[in-house]
Amino acid sequence: MDSTVTTTTEENVWGGGNRPLGASYGKLMMWFFLVSDALTFSGFLASYGFSRFKFIETWPIADEVFTHVPFFHGNYPMIYVAFMTFILIMSSVTMVLAVDAGHKMKKNAVIWYMFATIIGGAIFVGSQAWEWATFIKGDFGALETKGGRILQFVKANTGERAAIADFATFIPTERTTHERKNGIWFDTEGTRTSHTVSEVIEGFKADPNILIRTETINEAGEKTVLSRSESMAKLKNATQVVEGANLIHNEYGSRLFADFFFFITGFHGFHVFSGVLINLIIFFNVVLGTYEKRGHYEMVEKVGLYWHFVDLVWVFVFTFFYLV
Repeated sequence: MDSTVTTTTEENVWGGGNRPLGASYGKLMMWFFLVSDALTFSGFLASYGFSRFKFIETWPIADEVFTHVPFFHGNYPMIYVAFMTFILIMSSVTMVLAVDAGHKMKKNAVIWYMFATIIGGAIFVGSQAWEWATFIKGDFGALETKGGRILQFVKANTGERAAIADFATFIPTERTTHERKNGIWFDTEGTRTSHTVSEVIEGFKADPNILIRTETINEAGEKTVLSRSESMAKLKNATQVVEGANLIHNEYGSRLFADFFFFITGFHGFHVFSGVLINLIIFFNVVLGTYEKRGHYEMVEKVGLYWHFVDLVWVFVFTFFYLV
């Protein structure tokens, strides 16, 4: 008798039609996707952490890199990044409320909470695009040496960063100004920097208030500032002017920092952008009453899982890049 009961139970378990943890097939597949995506992000962040601690003495200091706020001039370390994080977290809150409203079959509440979530996501994506543009453009400029080291400039009397444009001397050269009839420089060379190495060196010699700051972090946790004589010696190794950051050069310090920044924040930004598009589709379906007719708002719950995942990943990216 016991063996018959056991056999029947096993057939029921493996015969299909079961819902582990009470989850539907769609939600279960979403969980599988999120777990695989979490492993991908974990690999990226682990690589970032390894590279950072390998080159910890020359790694850029986040408080000195992310200091911009739109429409405001000045030094505001981490202010705008904190704002972006707050917006994304609040969009996760509105998504929770949308899912809860869906469980209670409150169509209008789902519409408004989904709309707020989409707006929050759009603000975050736009803010990240602006941050990228600012990071690429740069503020102060620097020199790069033969060994790939970055030499930044500071004011001796205040210790503040000095922009190359503030002290560089203009030196007439053989370069021909571009005219409508003559585009030779656009055919024969790449993007020009605002000043040449010679102009920077001559301007440095003429301004005794300018010193060089290297990539190396001292015991106080600050970049090392050289004396006037040490700065003059360093200038002999300069090979090019660097303005902003890209995948090859980085005025803020180690080029690896820029590589990881573009790749990881770009990968996460793509996830947020995709989430905004998916939320838009679900939003219009809610407005049209699609889920009201089905008798449930499970699609809102599934896209909510994805949105919470994107939010959680940003917490780790924010911690690794901006706080640690």
